[in-house]
Amino acid sequence: MARTPTGESVVARAVRVLDAFTADEPALPVGEIARRSGLHVATASRLVAELVAHGLLERGPGRQVRIGIRLWELGARASPTVSLRDAAMPYLEDVRAVVGHHAQLGIIDGDDVLFVERLSARDSVINYSRIAGRLPLATSSSGLVLLAHAPHQVQERVLAAPLRPVTPAGLRTPAQLRAQLAEVRRTQSAVLAGHQHPDATGVAVPVRDDRNDVVAALSVIVPNDGRGAEFVPLLLSAARGITRALRAPAPAPS
Repeated sequence: MARTPTGESVVARAVRVLDAFTADEPALPVGEIARRSGLHVATASRLVAELVAHGLLERGPGRQVRIGIRLWELGARASPTVSLRDAAMPYLEDVRAVVGHHAQLGIIDGDDVLFVERLSARDSVINYSRIAGRLPLATSSSGLVLLAHAPHQVQERVLAAPLRPVTPAGLRTPAQLRAQLAEVRRTQSAVLAGHQHPDATGVAVPVRDDRNDVVAALSVIVPNDGRGAEFVPLLLSAARGITRALRAPAPAPS
């Protein structure tokens, strides 16, 4: 693999360029890409040109650069979340139809919950999550469900790190977080009222695979009106349906 004079591979530098983009800022000028990636402008410009040539980035109006369609295509083609999303979609649609707000599917990635799908209804309550968006594990119902079933070392790492609640309702101490994780394991659900926004409640349950491992969190975001716990049975039923779909053998090719 080709390396730069500093010893860093070209691939590593290309990843730094791609990491400059965020869900809130999907298009950036080359100068900002260079600043965020810590690369010289000339180096960033050269890497951007090569990534554009391969379709991994695209040039937009006003000298802006954005993620290319081919990068999305390659990721979607090989992603291990594809089968999970396919199994979950019918149940997500049903949950969204019943709840009338947001229904979403998240997986754990590092110390975050990464949302791989979200369905919303017209006039839904506010929701800060988005497809391919992230939230810290300790701040959301999906995150708490995933953290409660994560390996011990992941739990301890999150507990040892500073907790940064988003609203006054959020968890502020390791003792509070430990107690909440124990409650999630006891009830197989998390109901967080006002932790992301005062007007919203997050309700989440675990989704298990054919080995009974928790592979995702199924959640809804509903108004903060004290009724969040009423949606737990619906979500548990849908999660069991997703598990059955994950366990079902793949259809034979025709």
